[in-house]
Amino acid sequence: MIDKLFPKFFLDALNKCPVAKINEIRLRINKKVVISIGGKSYYLGSLGLTGNAEKSLVCDKSLISDVFKNACENSVYAFSNQIKNGFITVKGGIRIGICGEAVWEKNCLKTLKNISSLVVRIPREVKGCSLPIFGSLFLQSFQNTLIISPPGAGKTTLIRDIIYQLSQKNYCYNVLLVDERFEIANSFEGLATLDVGNFCDILSGVSKNYAFENGIRSLKPDIIVCDEISNEKDFNSILTASSCGVNLLASVHAKDIDSLKNKKDFEEILQKKVFSRFVVLSSREGPGTIEGVFDENMRYIVQ
Repeated sequence: MIDKLFPKFFLDALNKCPVAKINEIRLRINKKVVISIGGKSYYLGSLGLTGNAEKSLVCDKSLISDVFKNACENSVYAFSNQIKNGFITVKGGIRIGICGEAVWEKNCLKTLKNISSLVVRIPREVKGCSLPIFGSLFLQSFQNTLIISPPGAGKTTLIRDIIYQLSQKNYCYNVLLVDERFEIANSFEGLATLDVGNFCDILSGVSKNYAFENGIRSLKPDIIVCDEISNEKDFNSILTASSCGVNLLASVHAKDIDSLKNKKDFEEILQKKVFSRFVVLSSREGPGTIEGVFDENMRYIVQ
């Protein structure tokens, strides 16, 4: 899909880079184009990656407009719900973060206009990346697991591989994947385009609250998986699922265990010890660096 997003001159430059390793492309009006590979940033020049800002391509308004229209398949209206939430997800799991001017109507955010920057995030299937910690997530059965990670440190990739490995190792858990932003499985026309194994039911583009409430009733999941719990509704969904005997695999944006403890509204989940495994990620040695696995008492299991 990436070749359908950009105009030819941009693709010619991009194809001189190690495209298979690119994690992120940042476009800002009248600013240098920046490429992220393995947690490091480079400028994009006409001959590929460069450390010289003077040789970098400069993003203009027309480039932003072209990429935005291509991502929306020339139908902005069809993507309006995603746009007002600040992103577009396209086939292949590519997620495009959007910055611009908010348009409000009756105290509700209607859309974004005058787009000023785009962040093109390209997912990578890294099969086997969860294997170093996979065994520590079990104690007779799968343990409620929370992945703690700053943005861009590989939490979604790790979640995807844990689901995949459950299937590969023939753990016949019924997994309900709540793919709110189409990032984990990236379902397209009802089919997952990224590998989440054989035992996964996918609810895409819905809120966690809806998915948890209806999924528990109608799909009989053994494990519910979701990404980026962040607000009171998410926390209530997690608490409800836990009280119903459903196991959980989720993630949260935080730097480490200490910063998790200081997160607003997270106290009840920690006090009730809803999660018995905490996996901490960083980008210290590149995205997906595992800093440790902790138990419900915040003690190291794997370091």
